[in-house]
Amino acid sequence: MQEKPFFSVIIPTFNRCSIVRLAIESVLSQTFSDFQLIVVDDGSQDGSGEMIKREFKNKLTYIYQKNRGPAAARNTGLKEARGRFICFLDSDDRFRKEKLELAYTYIKKYPQYKIFHTEEIWYRRGKFLEHKKKHLKPQGNVFRDALKLCCISISTAVIKRDVFDRIGKFDEDFPVCEDYEFWLRAAAVYKVKLIPKVLTIKEGGRKDELSQRKGLDRYRALAVKKLIDNFPLAAQQKKYAREELKRKIAIYVQGAKKRGKNQEAEELLRLAG
Repeated sequence: MQEKPFFSVIIPTFNRCSIVRLAIESVLSQTFSDFQLIVVDDGSQDGSGEMIKREFKNKLTYIYQKNRGPAAARNTGLKEARGRFICFLDSDDRFRKEKLELAYTYIKKYPQYKIFHTEEIWYRRGKFLEHKKKHLKPQGNVFRDALKLCCISISTAVIKRDVFDRIGKFDEDFPVCEDYEFWLRAAAVYKVKLIPKVLTIKEGGRKDELSQRKGLDRYRALAVKKLIDNFPLAAQQKKYAREELKRKIAIYVQGAKKRGKNQEAEELLRLAG
């Protein structure tokens, strides 16, 4: 492996000993070999670390830290990363073996882009899931798409290292929706190139998934509010963001009131200004 590999692949994991092995193997079996693999263990207590060190010794960089959440785990990986381009892979997902090779080809073909993403397929409890129209992968100026939903899956993304220098890393104050918050900043600055190949396989349907937690709509609204208040947006971008903030707050407040959480609803309503 070269001193400065072309790619750094970062896998954050937490108590997923039974499945993180598949994610690691999918990276180590890539047809493109110029990469660095970093596994950040975010406080696992299920034997993940022992398994990784035993089965993948000298094949990757293993880092253990106290449990601080996915944003902190990715940021820890970024500190260790030496590659020109960064890939993330959630520990319950896996790459197809040609992922890095095709990404390299597209990077060389489209040097004007700093962010790429790929198609993906989803399984839930072993059953294939059909994509809905809203899940079609966008490219180009995707800012409005990114406001509506997390339109770029973190496990499909390929990001040039200097993107993080310009817009910052993952916000560790977000225990969930940290990827949504990051993509808002990224899409406000950079155009995105789609690699129209299924190169990531996503597995879902487990109780430990962050996407299964309650309160996601609240954190998405907080992410949009943070963007408006703290990130340099063009006038039209700010208009879109304010419209989306009002929409997200209205949806969340309606649900909160149905659940009898009137104080929480009022607190979020104040964000709309």
